[in-house]
Amino acid sequence: MRTFLGKVGELILKGSNIRDFEKLLLSNTRQYLTGCEATVKLFGGRLYIDAEDSAGERVMWALDHLLGITGWAEARVCEKNIDAIKEAVMEEAKIAVKNGAKSFKIEAKRGDKSFPLDSYGICREAAAPVFDSGMMKVDVHKPECVITVEVRERVFVYGNSHKGRRGLPVGCSGKGLLLLSGGLDSPVAGYRMMRRGMKVECCYFHAYPYTSEQAQQKVEKLAEILSGYGLVTHLNIIPFTDVQMRIKERSPQAFTTLMLRLCMMKCANMLCERIGADCIVTGESLGQVASQTIQNLAVTESFAEKPLLRPLVGMDKEEIIATAEEIGTYETSILPYEDCCVLFSPRHPILHAEIEASREIYNSLEVDEMIKEAFEKREIKKFEA
Repeated sequence: MRTFLGKVGELILKGSNIRDFEKLLLSNTRQYLTGCEATVKLFGGRLYIDAEDSAGERVMWALDHLLGITGWAEARVCEKNIDAIKEAVMEEAKIAVKNGAKSFKIEAKRGDKSFPLDSYGICREAAAPVFDSGMMKVDVHKPECVITVEVRERVFVYGNSHKGRRGLPVGCSGKGLLLLSGGLDSPVAGYRMMRRGMKVECCYFHAYPYTSEQAQQKVEKLAEILSGYGLVTHLNIIPFTDVQMRIKERSPQAFTTLMLRLCMMKCANMLCERIGADCIVTGESLGQVASQTIQNLAVTESFAEKPLLRPLVGMDKEEIIATAEEIGTYETSILPYEDCCVLFSPRHPILHAEIEASREIYNSLEVDEMIKEAFEKREIKKFEA
């Protein structure tokens, strides 16, 4: 049997509705572990998972993707006495030394106040055998190894703590529709909304044969990666070739990218109604490209019938890339298969569009029926963690 601890973060700040958040976190964890021999409990600000050895890898993967915890660790469970604690600490110290650590400190949390030693006493007693053996020196300021002892209903000892994904459990903040392209930005935007507890469904506009099947497969892979954090997502693949050709034929060249964004927004409105989404999410970042000037963003937003959320609006490219690398979408996003926005972009795009003028150009396209037809022809693919 292997035991894992997850440290609950933001949830503990909630008020009278904290139980709803805890139930959702428990439910999400159990959904990750469907089919595994594992039990999951949550109390006292800790998520406890006891799993058979065969389920260990799946538990670690789940905890690495679970939103709503600040950290996690595999722990040794020992009897509630100081001799057993010393033995468990020594075993963790041996592992740390094997991994190259030369200094350590003990951190203790005494949740069970009936335990005869206070936190300082536990630290002092548990550290003594390691220090006396000469394995490592004590460094309370910048230790290379921190061994934690938690005295609760059981005693948990662990030395290798992993950073959690933080945020809120997915499902507590409604549902959003993510406009997912094959680039770096939109998957990161979806992930950031998931971290705020939002369930995310995806929408991709495909312009075959101008965009290749590899471009679609790339987006499908990104949706699959995102489902690892959101438990499940549906990717709506919308054939937009006819719409884009109409834009190319009738729109002033400088406005083609902006018109495409407006057509996407019109289609997204329909999809939100169909799936019950509360908002539209995009990967736009202020000033990053021509279509994302403040004036152009205002034009795009004027066509949205639901709140339009832009979680990356104040981030620069380096910050976005760092997050993409962290969540595992970077290598897929940089594959050289261009989406429809890139292929149909004009040489000199409009930078400071006005809402009324843009609306007039959009109306001249007479494209609403085409958008509706594309929406009805959409293909839906489901991805699960």
